[in-house]
Amino acid sequence: MPVYESGEMYLETILRLQQESRVVHAVDIAEALNVSRPSVSRAVQILQESGYIRLDNHKAITLTASGKKIAAAIFERHEILTNFFTMIGVSPETAEADACRMEHVISEETFEKIKAHFKQNQ
Repeated sequence: MPVYESGEMYLETILRLQQESRVVHAVDIAEALNVSRPSVSRAVQILQESGYIRLDNHKAITLTASGKKIAAAIFERHEILTNFFTMIGVSPETAEADACRMEHVISEETFEKIKAHFKQNQ
């Protein structure tokens, strides 16, 4: 099942929160994304039904292997795009905001070219 932009944002946010050594709950996602808890509950239900996340008995959210793969790919795009934009002179705030929007719509071909260019010119 394809994951759309909002699903990618949720998966990436879960990954980031987990990297902070946190047990992730719906309230953490709501705070991180500045969205309502009912919105998170619906997204969590969809992501769980799609096999991208698991909930334990305490409602802690973890990524499945397929969820982690998607989250890691989006996170990589975010990091590389942010760093690339900063490298070419974009302010850190604008680079971050633009990367957050672009990470979901940029083609694989274009991203790979930016990635290669960025790594070559670091």
